[in-house]
Amino acid sequence: MVPLAITFLVTALLYASVGFGGGSTYTALLALTEVDYRVLPLLSLACNLVVVAGSTVRFARARVTPWGRALLLTAIAAPAAFLGGLTPIAEQGFLALFGTSLLFTALTMMLPVAKRPEGEGERGRVARYAPLAALPLGYISGLVGIGGGIFLSPLLHLVRWDSARAIAATASLFILVNSLFGLAGQVLKGGEGRFAAAVDLGLPLLIAVAIGGQIGSLLALRYLPQRWIRWGTGALTAFVGGRLLLNL
Repeated sequence: MVPLAITFLVTALLYASVGFGGGSTYTALLALTEVDYRVLPLLSLACNLVVVAGSTVRFARARVTPWGRALLLTAIAAPAAFLGGLTPIAEQGFLALFGTSLLFTALTMMLPVAKRPEGEGERGRVARYAPLAALPLGYISGLVGIGGGIFLSPLLHLVRWDSARAIAATASLFILVNSLFGLAGQVLKGGEGRFAAAVDLGLPLLIAVAIGGQIGSLLALRYLPQRWIRWGTGALTAFVGGRLLLNL
């Protein structure tokens, strides 16, 4: 448990430093152990909540969250995340879908992020259609136990939805709400026994990601080059996703 907790701490540090929760990597790390696959989303979504809650509050205090449009995205995605959490899925299907999503996640992490002025500036013409992507992203998030922000953020950058800080704030809120609704669905689907198993295993991991998330948000942004962090995290995610698919 100690090595796993340390790995979770480092993962939370890395992901928090680039504005994400790390749910995809938490689930992948647990999938490579002997943990019941049905417990994985419960643990990963709970860890997500711990990591992104602080980021969401900090963005709100800095007044960079575009609340109207951010809440629209989350309002569309949240019910879908709840339904995804409720959806039964066989182990092979879960691992195949999750491994594929990890590879896509790695690609989004390693793609260059276009820089824009911190003001709103000119938005892309297709930015108004971004909410259409919230529904499938929310469902996948709840189904495999991730927040979905790591898919949403590159999309918003691609369509020039807003400034980089506003997109990071939106992704953080998106992850927080999706993780909460997805977790609720997973708890209802799994029942008290599976939830109790997740609690027994998860407490040290939740403490680890809480520490890692705080360190990542307070220190890594100041001292570590963002490009190195994104590429390193993306490479790790691609390796784990590929390994999961090869083991099917």
